[in-house]
Amino acid sequence: MGITARGVGLLVAAVVLLAVGFRFAYPELTLLGAAAGAAVGYAALVAAWRPRLTVTRHADPDRVARGEPASMMVTVRNTGRLRSANLLAEDRCGDRSVPVPVLRLRPGRDTEVRYDVPTHRRGVVPVGPLRVTRRDPLGLVALARPYGMVVPVWVYPRVHPLTAVPRGAGRSLDGRVDGVPHGSITFDSLREYVVGDELRRVHWRTSARVGELMVRENVDTSLPRLVVLLDNRAVAHPRRVGGVAESFESACEAAASVVTAAHREDLPVVLLFAAAEPDPPGGETDVGAALGPLDRLAAAELSDADEAVRGAASRLRQDRLGDTLIFLTGPGGRDDLGHVGALRGAYPSVVVGVFGAAEPTPPGAAGLVVVDAADGAQFAAEWDGVRRW
Repeated sequence: MGITARGVGLLVAAVVLLAVGFRFAYPELTLLGAAAGAAVGYAALVAAWRPRLTVTRHADPDRVARGEPASMMVTVRNTGRLRSANLLAEDRCGDRSVPVPVLRLRPGRDTEVRYDVPTHRRGVVPVGPLRVTRRDPLGLVALARPYGMVVPVWVYPRVHPLTAVPRGAGRSLDGRVDGVPHGSITFDSLREYVVGDELRRVHWRTSARVGELMVRENVDTSLPRLVVLLDNRAVAHPRRVGGVAESFESACEAAASVVTAAHREDLPVVLLFAAAEPDPPGGETDVGAALGPLDRLAAAELSDADEAVRGAASRLRQDRLGDTLIFLTGPGGRDDLGHVGALRGAYPSVVVGVFGAAEPTPPGAAGLVVVDAADGAQFAAEWDGVRRW
C-alpha cells in the first residue's frame, strides 16, 4: 500500500492540527485534525478492498522469428458480485506498460485488449503480470496488486536458408575415415546375448569359441552428426551497438540456420554453448531437456566466463558427440581457436564462423577452415563453399 503525495500532506496536516489543538486547547483545530486523520483511514480501507478479477492471456503466436508479428490478447473478468471495479490497470510487456481498460467493470463482465508484442530483438519477452491499482475517491492512498501469470513470447533468431549440410564421416575398425553422403549400418562390437535379442544377430563363430551366445552390435557410423558450439562469452563479442552485441546476434542466426537445416534433412544435431546457459522461464534447471534448440537460442545470453571455451573443448574431446563441429564466435574469440583446432583428431570436420571482425582472420588459423561473415545471411551465403571441405 502506498500513500500518495496528497495523502502524505493530509496526514501531516492531521498530526499538526491534532498536536496544536490539544496543546493550546483549540477544539476547532482538534476537530479538523481528527477529520483529516479519518479521511486518510477511510482511504486506506477503500484501497485495501481486493477486487475479484480473473486474468487470462493468449499469445498469437507464442513463438516467432525476429521481425515477425506477434500479439497478446488479455481478458480481464470481474468475478465479484457486489460492486463494480473502479480500477486502473496496466499490463507489463517486456520493458513497457500497456494500459488495460477496467474502469467501472461491472460484476460478471469482462473486457479484452489486444496489443502487439515487440519482436525487433531476439529474446524471451515476458508478458505480465497485470498490475491493478486501487485508489480511493480522494486520491489519498493507492494500492497495486499483480494478477495473472507471466506468459513468455519466444522471439527466435532469423533463420537463413542453407542448401545442404556437411557430409558425414564413415569410420571403419582399422582406423580409416571416409566421407560418405548418407548413413550406413556398420559392425561395431560383440556383447553377450540378452533375452529379447534377435537370433539373427547372434555371431555363431564367436559364440562357439567362447562357449556362450555373443550378439553383434551395429552402429550407424557414417550418418552425419553435427555439433554446433556457440560462443556466448562476453569477451568474444566486445562491440556493442545500443547495448546489443550484433556479432552475437549474427552467431545465433547462423546457429539457428544450421540446426534448422539439419532437422530438415533428418540429421542428428547437438547445440552447445561455451558458457553455462541461463535458467529458462518456469524455473527448469535442465535446459537441454526442457527446451528445444530454437528456444534455447532465443533465451541465450552473454556470460562473463572467459575460460569457457577451454572447458567446452575438453568436454567435446571426451564425449565425441559427432563428426562435424561448427564453432560460431565473435572477433574476441579468435584468440581461443587453438583450443578448437585441437579437436580435429576427435572431429574430422571442423569449421569456424567468425562474425563482426574488422579484419579477416589469418588464413589457416589453427589449421581450421574459417569463415569471416558480417552477419548470419553472409554466413549462409558462403556455406556451400565450406560444407564440402
